[in-house]
Amino acid sequence: MSAEDLEKYETEMELKLYREYRDVVGLFTYVIETERRFYLTNDYEMQVHSVQGEVFFEVSMADAWVWDMYRPARFVKQVRVLTFKDVNIEELNKTDLDLPSG
Repeated sequence: MSAEDLEKYETEMELKLYREYRDVVGLFTYVIETERRFYLTNDYEMQVHSVQGEVFFEVSMADAWVWDMYRPARFVKQVRVLTFKDVNIEELNKTDLDLPSG
């Protein structure tokens, strides 16, 4: 497989992932972004832990969708993320969900 073939494959996978995101985003209430992944969910719990002066976050989600083009199944029943990095949680404004078709 040439570098050009690989790039074409990745571009096609990203487009397929975007289209799937566009189709499912309206089903969810929250966007949760970590340093490694981007999630859509309707239910989450976040806890902040401090151990020996180090702070880390534990985020649990139920029935989530994960932005990851290399996963064969992006809907997951339970997700638990532990991270020392920032966690961004946003509530989706349903009027902002009108994405361009295409």
